[in-house]
Amino acid sequence: MLVEASTLKGFKIEATDGSIGTVADFLFDDESWTLRWIVIDTGTWLSGRKVLLPVSVLGHPDMSDRSFPVRLTMASVKDSPAINTHQPVSRQHEERMYGHYSMSPYWGNGFYMGGYGGWSAGMSETHYADARRRQDEVYARQHQADDLHLRSIDTVTGYDLQATDGTIGHVEGFLFADADWTIHFLAVDTKNWWPGKHVLISPRSAIDIRWAENLINLDIDRKTVMDSPAYDPSIPVDSAFEARMATHYIPENAKASA
Repeated sequence: MLVEASTLKGFKIEATDGSIGTVADFLFDDESWTLRWIVIDTGTWLSGRKVLLPVSVLGHPDMSDRSFPVRLTMASVKDSPAINTHQPVSRQHEERMYGHYSMSPYWGNGFYMGGYGGWSAGMSETHYADARRRQDEVYARQHQADDLHLRSIDTVTGYDLQATDGTIGHVEGFLFADADWTIHFLAVDTKNWWPGKHVLISPRSAIDIRWAENLINLDIDRKTVMDSPAYDPSIPVDSAFEARMATHYIPENAKASA
């Protein structure tokens, strides 16, 4: 099922032993277009401090109760490394966060404890955890100069979208799959170009994101957007609609060779 990220804002986060706050934002990887972290506003519990949780600890949301269960205790969240959510999140901070929760980073292979990647018969959990940490430390040193690719959904909402032949509107939402947290579509408000029209665009159409200019450049033209299937934000996106969208945005040269 596809979920609009903004609909989850304000959902309560329920640890195994109590409530820890509410959903404030998500951080996504702008290369894989996958949600990686959830930003939690802890309210009065931690005096307004915000904390990050990997999306992998979230259970299925209770839509009627507007809550998420998480497989963590309140103490583990309270003791997590401090984060300034107004600044870019560095790879080093991500490493500290994953280490704190005894998990392997998403760029690694498996989990520190209880995972599968890299496990061999006869290897103790302690030995396995140490081996995984050493592997990820080596990876981190090799990639510590990599560009930052974590972006806030709150921040990118409102960015202008530029087609190959002119602007088409601005980002008004993110639709992601609740099975694997991948962003399938950007919801676009075209009111300043095409009044009353809402469209969906695959994030794979983004070729250049200019953060200083609040701008996303696309590899499609305006006519392609105008001819796309109509999108009604009040109607859930089903598999049939996704299939129509996928067919529509296949490049013409690819259609000809098919």
